[in-house]
Amino acid sequence: MLGDIADATDYELVRRHVAGDPDAFGELFRRHRDRMWAVALRTTGNPELASDCVQDAFIAAYRRAGSFRGEAAFTTWLHRIVVNACLDRLRRDKPTYELPEFDLADPHDAHSSAEVRLDVREALAKLPEAQRLALVLVDMQGLPVQEAAVILGVAEGTVKSRCFRGRAAMAELLGLRKGRGGPGNRGAEAEPDAPQGTSPSHDTS
Repeated sequence: MLGDIADATDYELVRRHVAGDPDAFGELFRRHRDRMWAVALRTTGNPELASDCVQDAFIAAYRRAGSFRGEAAFTTWLHRIVVNACLDRLRRDKPTYELPEFDLADPHDAHSSAEVRLDVREALAKLPEAQRLALVLVDMQGLPVQEAAVILGVAEGTVKSRCFRGRAAMAELLGLRKGRGGPGNRGAEAEPDAPQGTSPSHDTS
C-alpha cells in the first residue's frame, strides 16, 4: 500500500484523498512541505510566522482539495494557497520582522558577505509587497513567469513588470547604500518608472 501511495501522481493522490483515503494527503504533505516552507519563509522572513502560514495553507488545501480540478499542476495550486496564507497573516498581524539572508557575496569574504546580506535584506524590506512576491517566486524559487502569474492571479505581463521594477528598485537601493546614488534617500522612497504599456496600479494589487 505504501509503495502504491509513493508511486501515485499528485492528481491521483488528491482524488484518493477526496474519496476518503486516509493516507493520500499525508503523502502530498511529505512531498511538498519543504518547498512550501521555503516560499513561506522567503515571503514572511520569519520562521515562526512561516510555520504558521504553511500549517494554515495545508489545512486549507486539505479542506478544499475537492475544488482542485487538475487544470494546473497541484504545486501551482498549492503555491497560491501558501502565498495567500502568508499575505493573510502579514496583513492581519502586521508584525515587525526581518527578511531572510541571501548569500550573494563571496563566501570566503565574511565581512563582505555580511554587508551584502544586510544590504539585500534592507532593500527587500523597502519593496512593495507585489514586487517582493514576484521576485520570491521567479528569482528565488525559480518558477516560470507563467506559473508565477497563475499563483498570484495576475497576467504574465504584470509579473514581468513587477520583477522588472523590483530588480530596478533593488539595484538602485543597493547602489545608493554604496554611495553611488544622489543625495538623500529619494531612491529608497520612490518606485522606478514602469515599463511602457504597464498599468500604474498593478503593484498595489
